[in-house]
Amino acid sequence: MTAYASSPAAKPSPLAHPRLPQAALVLASAGALATALLSQYVGGLHPCEFCMWQRWAYVAAIVALLPGLANPRLRTPSLVLGGLALLAGAAIAAFHAGVEQHWWQGFTTCSSSLSKTLTLDQLREQLMAAPLVRCDEAQWSFHGITMAAFNFPVSLALGLVAWTAARAGHNA
Repeated sequence: MTAYASSPAAKPSPLAHPRLPQAALVLASAGALATALLSQYVGGLHPCEFCMWQRWAYVAAIVALLPGLANPRLRTPSLVLGGLALLAGAAIAAFHAGVEQHWWQGFTTCSSSLSKTLTLDQLREQLMAAPLVRCDEAQWSFHGITMAAFNFPVSLALGLVAWTAARAGHNA
C-alpha cells in the first residue's frame, strides 16, 4: 500500500477575495464609460438613445458595486446587482448591434432630451443645433465591428465575472 502525502491546500480564487472583484469591475466599468465619453467629446461621435442606455448600465453597475467595496458584508448582493446591470447592458448592446446590422427594427419613434419648458424660438434653436443620430446607422466601426458590437462581449464578460465572483464568495 502506498502512502500519499497530503496535497497542499488549494489557493483561493481571486474571485473569492472580499474586495478585488468589485474593484476590478468598477474600474472596468469606469473605463468603458471613459471610452464612450472620449469618443463623444474628443472623437465627435454623438450617442444615440441605445448608446445612452448602455452607458446607464455601466453607471448602475458602478453604483451597485461600490457598497460591496465599502462593506464586505454587502459583497454578494453588490456583485449580484452589479452583474444584473452589466448583463442588462449586454442585452441592450446586442439589441443595438442587431439594429445597426438591420437584423431587426429598432424604435420607430424619435427620442429627445430637449427641455419641455422652452419657448418656440428656443426649441427651434436647440433642434437646429442638435445632431441627428440614428440608432440603425453605426457612426464608427473597426473591420465592420461597431461600438455596440464591441460592447456586447465586454458587458457580458463583466456581468459573468460579477456573478461568478458572487458565487465564489458565497461558497467560500
